[in-house]
Amino acid sequence: MKTNFDAIIVGGGLIGLSVAYGLARRGHDCLLLGSSDTDFKAARGNFGLVWVQGKGAGFPAYADWTMRSSELWPELRDELQERNDRSLALEQDGGIHICLSEEEFEARKAQLETLYSHQNGKFKYEMLDRKALLEIQPGLGPDVAGGSWCPHDGHVNPLYLLRSLHNCFLKRNGQLLHDAEVFDINHGEGVFDVFSRKGKFQAPCLVLAAGLGNRKLAPLIGLKQPVRPQKGQILVTQKIDKLIEVPMTLLRQTAEGSIMIGDSKEEVGFDVSSSIDIMAQIANRARRTLPILEKQQVLRSWAALRVMSPDGYPMYDQSESCPGGFAITCHSGVTLAAAHCFDMAADIEAGNLGVGLQAFTERRFDVSTH
Repeated sequence: MKTNFDAIIVGGGLIGLSVAYGLARRGHDCLLLGSSDTDFKAARGNFGLVWVQGKGAGFPAYADWTMRSSELWPELRDELQERNDRSLALEQDGGIHICLSEEEFEARKAQLETLYSHQNGKFKYEMLDRKALLEIQPGLGPDVAGGSWCPHDGHVNPLYLLRSLHNCFLKRNGQLLHDAEVFDINHGEGVFDVFSRKGKFQAPCLVLAAGLGNRKLAPLIGLKQPVRPQKGQILVTQKIDKLIEVPMTLLRQTAEGSIMIGDSKEEVGFDVSSSIDIMAQIANRARRTLPILEKQQVLRSWAALRVMSPDGYPMYDQSESCPGGFAITCHSGVTLAAAHCFDMAADIEAGNLGVGLQAFTERRFDVSTH
């Protein structure tokens, strides 16, 4: 195998694959270095929402970036499905967030009003009372006080997305190595030397998209990525006839008929075990939302680790000491896949992250810069 490339991407999850495919489709000779199957992988535990509502309230740049990716998603779907001849099961006909009390309803309303103010009316949503919500989703339980509906939202099968990005990257002559953990990086004379379990490789462009691994790798190119793991748990029911009309923040029905129920947010380090008490909390909220779920059998459950920054928003950085080096982390790999593939790949090709992404630098956490 050859050792010199135009770009090396470290990390074979949704973010790494989205950027790698984006660069490959622009004609670049790319190598993607994936980790071991035993490593923590957020992509394979993803809930699958393409979600806009609620994202970026208080952080206008993130609201804009999320909206941008949502708008690009049909283009990404069409391109991947045409090249891979397989459906991504994308449905983007809107989504709802359920409120189980008046207090939740008022808090949600305030949050979305803030989000609306960021985008000069571009963000669309409606706060619906219980009666109006029942017209969209029949069978809601008596505890449902109302909720929010947003036409920009949708969902996709994240495993289909992962597979399609993988296959389309290879069809663009991208090279991919599994079990190729990176343990050192050197930079000199405009070239990165990347030392991995599968050997040494060189490229003038390096993208670190290794999720939680970026915390260790980013300092090797003069950057910081203070990421932490946050556990989320998901339940999956048996396959049933169509029950959920549009995806909800915590409930969605797959194209195959299973209902996915989530999600939890636990600060427990690198623990990926499923816990009965959290599963009970998840199931109880689902039951209160749709009482008919009491009769459905849960077939599977799993836990996965989100990649979280100190404030929960993405971190995008480029190295000043090692030009051509980038570090990218976020926990919205599905929603942002289209923007990463099209817009971010173009920025990386140009050698400079765009103006709209400057707000995402890790330097926002450095109090000395404020």
